[in-house]
Amino acid sequence: MSDGGPMPPPGFEPFDRESPLLAPWRPIFMRNEPGQVVLGLEAREAHTNSRGTVHGGLYAALADQAMGLSCGARLRAEGAQVEGLWTTSLGIDYLGAARPGQWLEFHTLFVHGGGRSSHAEMDITADGETVARARASFRVALARGAA
Repeated sequence: MSDGGPMPPPGFEPFDRESPLLAPWRPIFMRNEPGQVVLGLEAREAHTNSRGTVHGGLYAALADQAMGLSCGARLRAEGAQVEGLWTTSLGIDYLGAARPGQWLEFHTLFVHGGGRSSHAEMDITADGETVARARASFRVALARGAA
């Protein structure tokens, strides 16, 4: 992308949510869209496995983060008083490989929520090409007194 550090596409801003797990992978960027939070980053050597491609664990961690945030955003937009979400299941289909220098995006495509659970699906792309698909279920904690 650039030699002076990652330059995200227009509309992305730094993702500054604190997480010790994500700290070594920064900078990570985000873009808010209706009903979803899109995460993005430039793949670097620190994100790779022994074969020089982006490690599936990075896909899993950022997919979990983006889908959880998107579920919370969608439920709040629908009037739910969400206090938090916990991942109850996560699955990923690895369809391709990403390499350092590529721009990765984590797009939540579908969110269904109701009561105390929510489900999401997403595509993970590298320079616009789908490299993985993920799906997750979350337990929703509503604020006290919320139905």
